[in-house]
Amino acid sequence: MTAKGQEVAGSTVDIRILESIAEHRSPGQTTTFRILSDTHNYMQIAIPAGLFVAGAINGDKQMRQNAGYIFSSTAVTALVNIGLKQIFKRSRPFKKYPEFVALAAPSSYSFPSGHTSAAFSTATALSRAYPKWYVIAPAMLWAGSVGYSRMYLGVHYPTDVAAGAVLGTGAALGMGFMKK
Repeated sequence: MTAKGQEVAGSTVDIRILESIAEHRSPGQTTTFRILSDTHNYMQIAIPAGLFVAGAINGDKQMRQNAGYIFSSTAVTALVNIGLKQIFKRSRPFKKYPEFVALAAPSSYSFPSGHTSAAFSTATALSRAYPKWYVIAPAMLWAGSVGYSRMYLGVHYPTDVAAGAVLGTGAALGMGFMKK
């Protein structure tokens, strides 16, 4: 099979997964997943800002450094994500498959998922800065939920979300030199 054929086969699996998710949508779930999807906008700023402010108030240099690490990881993730979207220029599912009904209509490209990459970058960096189960478990649950919400809303393929998770995690690990 050619590379092009593999892309078509992968796209077929992607859209089938999205259609399966869409078959089970409900109004309550839709509200929940819209909110979860939007949380990444606030959490990627609130977490490092909160740590920085708390570190400044308490005179805690390590906490301020952790804030810088988490913020930098997410910023690098966003920049790489923008570049990758411009390289791959993958159409959103609802644009490639007009019969597929999405619950939102972002205008940028699909691959990789920016929401997912930002959420995983923030969650991974936070987990590395504070390696306790009670930080790691909710952070990763939140990041995974943001990724799933993007599929639920019909704006990303599963492969977009998987790539976003890898990108965000990789960026946080790569920026680990900032964590002392």
